[in-house]
Amino acid sequence: MPSRRPRPEPRGADERPEFEAEALACLDGLYATALRLTRNPAAADDLVQDTFLKAIRFSGQFEPGTNLRGWLFTILHNTFRNVRRDAGRDPVEVDSEAIEQAPLAASTADPEALMLDGALGAELKTALDSLPDAYRQAVWLRDVEDFSYAEIAGMLDVPVGTVMSRISRGRRLLHERLTGKGRR
Repeated sequence: MPSRRPRPEPRGADERPEFEAEALACLDGLYATALRLTRNPAAADDLVQDTFLKAIRFSGQFEPGTNLRGWLFTILHNTFRNVRRDAGRDPVEVDSEAIEQAPLAASTADPEALMLDGALGAELKTALDSLPDAYRQAVWLRDVEDFSYAEIAGMLDVPVGTVMSRISRGRRLLHERLTGKGRR
């Protein structure tokens, strides 16, 4: 019977307080990106929470001195991709009678949504939200989160050339939607 090497015990975030502090410094950017991906504040909260849980659980695999921010955004995108893939397998049950009889709730915007609305003009936000997912993710990560093409390629698990073309096409679509050229 072959002998099995004992697995090293994973290091927790409690053993590396600088890891936790640096990870928490990325919280706003992660939430903003999660909100762009999910388009739903509650789902964005869940996505960021799952991202941090995975980051803490696997903090022993993170190499100190490397790009923690990029590592966290990669976890965020992989988690989002897995959630979407898994959601496609679940049947959707809708009680249309209950929906029709439900009173319309007043919309209450959370502070992050208000901040994003203020930071992005209404037209830009609408144009960005109307982009196909692949273009929106690439443009957001490059132009808002300021990641390099190589970092985005790693996060989205696509070649650098694909990232570059998605950003180019996404920017072109944004320009067309903002200037009205795409409507003609």
